[in-house]
Amino acid sequence: MTVILAAGDFDFTEEAPAKINLALHVTGRRADGYHLLDMLVTFARHGDRLGFRVSEYDELSLSGSFSPLLAEADAGGNLVLKARDLLRQAAHAAGFEAPPVHIHLEKNLPIASGIGGGSADAAATLRGLTQLWALTVPSDTVMTIALKLGADVPMCLVSRPLIARGIGETIELLPDFPSFAMVLGNPLVGVSTPEVFRLLARKDNPPLALPSQAPNDHAQWIGAIKRLRNDLEPPARMLCNEIATLSQLIESQGALTTRMSGSGATCFGLFDHLEQATAAAASLHSIRPDWYFQATETIKGET
Repeated sequence: MTVILAAGDFDFTEEAPAKINLALHVTGRRADGYHLLDMLVTFARHGDRLGFRVSEYDELSLSGSFSPLLAEADAGGNLVLKARDLLRQAAHAAGFEAPPVHIHLEKNLPIASGIGGGSADAAATLRGLTQLWALTVPSDTVMTIALKLGADVPMCLVSRPLIARGIGETIELLPDFPSFAMVLGNPLVGVSTPEVFRLLARKDNPPLALPSQAPNDHAQWIGAIKRLRNDLEPPARMLCNEIATLSQLIESQGALTTRMSGSGATCFGLFDHLEQATAAAASLHSIRPDWYFQATETIKGET
């Protein structure tokens, strides 16, 4: 009999929340080719989930709606495995044991969809293995590992509302940032991030600027977010016609504002209440049952 595993069957579990770019401004480019970004980022309560337990040998198992697609990908390129190996090296260098581990990844987020799925998984791996191996490695060491894994991983390691600048390594937490009801949508069509950046009309756009006096209620925050933008959305729409259709569909459900996240193709709509978002996601699923829709709430800042 085949045993179906879930992350909850393991000794430690870690959530890997979807990373939502409420705004993404491309402000320049470094000499090494990396683009400079200003990002307003929040995290959804919906995401992947990982389980961890000590094992006789290293193992990675998969479940979840999008696990078949992940299983088809190159296992050697999996950020979960890279995070495990880099953290193990740091543990050994600090004199800690880091025995073989069975990691289970419950893959609930679409692959390569602009909401940080792989980065969130890597960050959750760093958090989970730090617990499992009882490590007291300095937080700066873990953050350095996170940046080696990718520019989004330090943000996902925090998984709280923030502003990120540079290539993503300069992080400012937003402790008073509210939670939003949200619908995520994805047409399940891949978009090439390098190609999106290549098609940017300009790479020195105005930086992200929030009001000098922080908004103090939901409506003011929505207004502030509306005045921001995602500079990657126009070129992504050129590559993927479905993004425009998806955005229009979400907007038609009464979203307060709609935007693409990251380099796409996921779009989000913000709503007043979770009940509205849930009804909107159900309606959208009935219109396009072949696309991905998910109602969720975002994680509020911690004061």
